[in-house]
Amino acid sequence: MKRLRNFTKTHRHFYWVLMLIPILIWFKYLEATLVPEYMVYSPLDDLIPMVPALIVPYLLWFPYIAYGVIYTGIYSKRDFYRLIIFLAGGMSTAYIIYMIFPNGQELRPAVLGNDPFSFMVRLIYETDTPTNICPSVHVINSIAVHSALCHSKAFERVKYGKQKSGILMVLICLSTVMIKQHSIVDVAGGTMIGVLFNMLLYHVIEPKEKRKEYSLSHCAEEDYQEYGDRYF
Repeated sequence: MKRLRNFTKTHRHFYWVLMLIPILIWFKYLEATLVPEYMVYSPLDDLIPMVPALIVPYLLWFPYIAYGVIYTGIYSKRDFYRLIIFLAGGMSTAYIIYMIFPNGQELRPAVLGNDPFSFMVRLIYETDTPTNICPSVHVINSIAVHSALCHSKAFERVKYGKQKSGILMVLICLSTVMIKQHSIVDVAGGTMIGVLFNMLLYHVIEPKEKRKEYSLSHCAEEDYQEYGDRYF
């Protein structure tokens, strides 16, 4: 208990995770109130096979997101804040699109197998309605976590960490269409939003911050040298 108290004192930034709670409540509200007006479909969906075994990476999405948040929160506040912004911004963007463009899908087949994978797919079908699907939040958040881990200095110490994260991210994205939970259109939309936030956070804001830090440190060094010359 004492360790937990000490941890919360030194890692108060974890409280920012609470910001995601109203966003999750927002999603639940949309699930309960929005009626799909547009059915999302592409002819490519008919060419994608149903693979119940891919329910495993689909469900691994939940611990993958938790891992990314906890890892960055422990090792780097900057990486943590960027990931929270990515998750919150990506999900909020998706939910606004759902409100403007209420959508759903009619791709789910009858899953009759008695194997564990088929059982888990049926469970997902029963608990998660085929509405509010485009763009895919599974895809957006997977890109968010992978982006955060790939830009983490600490994560470079994890052997093959980036490769493992990348493979899991791809498998999660594939799983959304191969258990017929999403259309390929949803994946494309989620990818576009994920790439947009990645570019904004890691290729626009981050370089500006690094240049600013370099400028400040360079000025401080010049001031120190000038002061030292005067003093000695």
